[in-house]
Amino acid sequence: LRGKIVVLDFWTSCCINCMHVLSDLKRLEDRYPAELAVIGVHSPKYAAERETATLRQAVLRQGIGHPVVNDRDLAVWNLYGIPAWPTLVLIDPLGKVVGALSGEAIFETFDRLIGEILAALDPQGLIDRRPLPLRGEPPSDSFLLFPGKVLADPQSPRLFIADSGHHRIVVHDLSGRTGEEIIGGGDAGFRDGLFADARFRNPQGMALDGRFLYVADTDNHAIRRVDLEGKTVATAAGTGRQARMFNISGPGGRTPLNSPWDLAARDGFLYIAMAGAHQIWKMDLAKSYVSPHAGAVEEGRRDGPLREALFAQPSGIAANGKRIYVADSESSSIRGVDPDPGGTVSTLAGGDLFDFGDADGEGSAARFQHPLGIAELDGTLFIADTYNARIRRLALAEGTVTTLCGGPGAGFRDGADPLFDEPAGVSAAAGKLYIADRNNSAVRIVDLGTRLTGTLKIGGHQPVLSSPRKGLIISSFIRRS
Repeated sequence: LRGKIVVLDFWTSCCINCMHVLSDLKRLEDRYPAELAVIGVHSPKYAAERETATLRQAVLRQGIGHPVVNDRDLAVWNLYGIPAWPTLVLIDPLGKVVGALSGEAIFETFDRLIGEILAALDPQGLIDRRPLPLRGEPPSDSFLLFPGKVLADPQSPRLFIADSGHHRIVVHDLSGRTGEEIIGGGDAGFRDGLFADARFRNPQGMALDGRFLYVADTDNHAIRRVDLEGKTVATAAGTGRQARMFNISGPGGRTPLNSPWDLAARDGFLYIAMAGAHQIWKMDLAKSYVSPHAGAVEEGRRDGPLREALFAQPSGIAANGKRIYVADSESSSIRGVDPDPGGTVSTLAGGDLFDFGDADGEGSAARFQHPLGIAELDGTLFIADTYNARIRRLALAEGTVTTLCGGPGAGFRDGADPLFDEPAGVSAAAGKLYIADRNNSAVRIVDLGTRLTGTLKIGGHQPVLSSPRKGLIISSFIRRS
């Protein structure tokens, strides 16, 4: 890399702030295509993230086009003295470290520094503009690609699938009598209109309210409203740009949001797991008004009054008649939130920011590993314990956590002893669980009566399993340090 300006991006796949930085890095790569080399240094937090197979899936899921080092033992992290995720280190063409910056919104600073380096060294002939010999992977031909969430509606009867990697919503008839309906054009964008013309960018959680399906359009930082009768998509909240200010309420269409990840509808309100702000928001559907409901913006795990409590990247949300339930991913815990503005937040199970693991038990003795999905059915919470590749149950009356199915370890297997690969979303309906099995690019169905697991046949295809555990070649972009 002598002669190239190098940016080392220290990140971990569970960190949403790290994902926000990727758009700025892409802008820098587009601005300096011959002069700049970006290298991702994946320095993991969780045990599951240490595996190259897991990292490969994260690289593909995020559409990362530059080389990534698997810094599984934090050797590179410690060598550079990195303090936090994300941190970016700038190295000049002579191999000298120019500086480092932690946090988001790095484009302007790095653009200025790169310009100064070029102005000083280019006249001396010290810039090498020859292309690097990088080889990417061919695109997947799976009908679903990294589905993030599912929503089962037994009344319709329909299953809504956030086909996140294809930037669209797939509607499947639960009865199996008809084929699929597609909402969104299949490539990333931000556009309202008819189903075929609309564009999403990494859609995740969904909620139904009458004829409307609300979608957390995560990477567009927006809530989209799908008219299932009129066959149109409109923007209900968000501007398409990430909010840079905190706790700003306002009319939905004029108020920026920050990576909404999941939704739950209850009593005329839409509750939003606002992962990027570490908060729970709500939207008054009649007034089209959005505002924070719980969380004080800082990342952490603290119980107490709604606006004093702390969350850590809440990514799953469910509602019943009494409370709102949250999969608080980065604290690897399950939280309960009162819908009443004078209510409180409490931790129902799990640990804190670095108290994660794989254990059943009562309340704080239970351990999860970055759970992303949650659903409620008849007094039981079903939890997609993502990095443990398990589906857990939390009995609300007793406060105990048990394993329903999955694990140990990731894979793909149906039957009485199933395997999953990063289950990310779960929905419960009519005695069945529907699971977005993210890294297997599949929807799995668990019959709660028989305890048997099957795979949804959709799009006229069986799922194309993309995990290296099935024998595929690991990307040449990934190297273990």
